Amino acid sequence: MTQENSGWVISVTVSPPSLDDNTADADRLINKLKSILKTDTVDVDLPLLKTLPLQIRKWGYAARCVCFKDRGRWKLVGMKGPRDVDDSGVCAGIAADLGTTRVVLRLVNLETGETIGETAFDNPQIEIGPDILERIHFADNAAGLENVHQLIIDGFNHHIDTLCKASGVDVSDVFLLAVSGNTSMAHLFLGLPPGHIIREPYIPVVNTPNTLAAKELGIRLNDTARVFVFPNVGSYFGGDLISGIVYSGIHQQDDIAILVDVGTNAEVVLGNKDWLVACAGAAGPALEGGVSKIGMNAKPGVIDRIQIDPASGAVDLHTIDGLPPKGICGSGMIDMMAQLFAAGLVDIRGKFVEAACGDRLRESDGIRRIVLATAEESATGEELSISQVDIDSLIRSKAAMYTILETICRYVGVGFSDLSTFYIAGTFGSFINPRSAITIGMIPDLPDGTYQSLGNSSLGGAAMVLSSPNALDEAIEIRDRITYLELNVNQEFMNRFSAAKFLPHTDPARFPSVQVKTT
Repeated sequence: MTQENSGWVISVTVSPPSLDDNTADADRLINKLKSILKTDTVDVDLPLLKTLPLQIRKWGYAARCVCFKDRGRWKLVGMKGPRDVDDSGVCAGIAADLGTTRVVLRLVNLETGETIGETAFDNPQIEIGPDILERIHFADNAAGLENVHQLIIDGFNHHIDTLCKASGVDVSDVFLLAVSGNTSMAHLFLGLPPGHIIREPYIPVVNTPNTLAAKELGIRLNDTARVFVFPNVGSYFGGDLISGIVYSGIHQQDDIAILVDVGTNAEVVLGNKDWLVACAGAAGPALEGGVSKIGMNAKPGVIDRIQIDPASGAVDLHTIDGLPPKGICGSGMIDMMAQLFAAGLVDIRGKFVEAACGDRLRESDGIRRIVLATAEESATGEELSISQVDIDSLIRSKAAMYTILETICRYVGVGFSDLSTFYIAGTFGSFINPRSAITIGMIPDLPDGTYQSLGNSSLGGAAMVLSSPNALDEAIEIRDRITYLELNVNQEFMNRFSAAKFLPHTDPARFPSVQVKTT
């Protein structure tokens, strides 16, 4: 996750014009930049040309030049005076993880790569619908598309302004914005019609957008600031995964590794420096915490870990920040399922074992549920419980996850034991207990040291692009290297999926480390 920091800010000094050298101001600067960047072209937009003559003279023909690339073509994005003449602030950029539910912004010093500040906010498009499909259907007409597009643009502007003020940075000092999100979110951010992404044959408008002027999108930054949106491979493998690959370094490794990011979908990439194969499947919502009535995203008061005493059946809940429980997130659901199974409270089909559950088991309208927290223990004043329907849904999701992993590995003739590292990205990866995921058969039974949490790799990769031209080149190159495996038409996937709908699997030999209490 390290990257050479060559930076986008280039300090230059040019000779003043004279009667013997009447080269135009812009040409004088561009020729210098061409020499440093080893390129044939450096473009300059009209707004910057209008201010260039006054600025370059004011600074004694020296400047800090913010440059950027669009498909290999360099552009002068902005200028500030040299530190000894014009110490008016940093040259800054913003990395953005554009999530369906949550957006994270990181303010970065373009000269050093250091983080200046960070903030996060709920995606304002949630008012249209929490599900991405609702937003896409809402955007099926021009008015709807403009509405959902403007919501995210307004959200960016408000929180960029707040972040900059809190960090002591003027918005006009922000020259670059790197945005990483899934294909649908990128379309809505750009104001592109997303309808065909969800309709056969599932075609996005564009896979590799050009960099855009921030003004063109209505993003309030420096007048000449540019916006880079990470490329996507297709409808279901977006720029957030490309960003995650850049951050993980999987594409530079000799050994074979796998990267998994669980969000709206479960997205997987397998490979090394020589090849990359990717796929995506619907395993995400249940594992995010969306499976249950009490399912929530990870935040204070949400259950993220559970321990059940196999002898007594006593339940010990751990919540984020230690607050009274009000819901459960994806990692908590996985922990719960693993503990229920290990303690013998559910059988291999995930069905409640009545004798083992005792007085925690309830039934209403013919549906059984197990109480995790009483009304007195919970923050809501109501019982927090998980139903059989919730568990059945979770088992389908865990089966889908395992089957996705098995299918992609078999596609290239790789066994799980051949994996050097198993990267888990996103909020899900930050909280998940790999041992619990192994116990329920969601991920392969590998040594604990194989698993590595990347945290927010989408944001991390976007920040790397702001620190290094090399990272930008890698993002484009990775997109062109990936072979995408379509699971929707893969019959073997469906056959394996059925076998994986047991705890941990119909073939327990695949999970030798899993010890289960027998009754």
